[in-house]
Amino acid sequence: MASNELMASSSVGIAFVVLFVIVLIGIVFDIIGVAVTSADEKPFHSMAARKVPGAQEAISLLRKAEKVSSICNDVIGDICGVVSGSASASIAAQILVDFSGDTAQIIKLAMSALVAGLTVGGKAIGKTFAIGSCTKIVHMVGRTIYALHPGKKKNK
Repeated sequence: MASNELMASSSVGIAFVVLFVIVLIGIVFDIIGVAVTSADEKPFHSMAARKVPGAQEAISLLRKAEKVSSICNDVIGDICGVVSGSASASIAAQILVDFSGDTAQIIKLAMSALVAGLTVGGKAIGKTFAIGSCTKIVHMVGRTIYALHPGKKKNK
């Protein structure tokens, strides 16, 4: 609902930026989901022993890899897919105000192709990156979770 309101009340340029951000969120969460299922827990035990921030959170993510992957890839990915489709339709509607006939059909197809290409291409590149850099990605997510939960930090 928020994205529809934002799309309807903004210029086509801003709407494209919002669309790009929605697609990017889907890609980033897909990368996280793949990285969590690909990573090995062993390096994080070493980091946790040295009290590296985010290592414990990374271990927790890896032990719940099936759930994390399902949420990141399926839930968030599907939501971003639906919202990006809706956003592209909204952009096409804004553009179509000035066009009709064959031009309108071409614009609709171009918007669909753009969103599909960005999503599929981005996720394909992201999966390759996620598998190759899974330890770094999982640690980065672990550090982010660590930073967002200041109550769990130990005083040194």
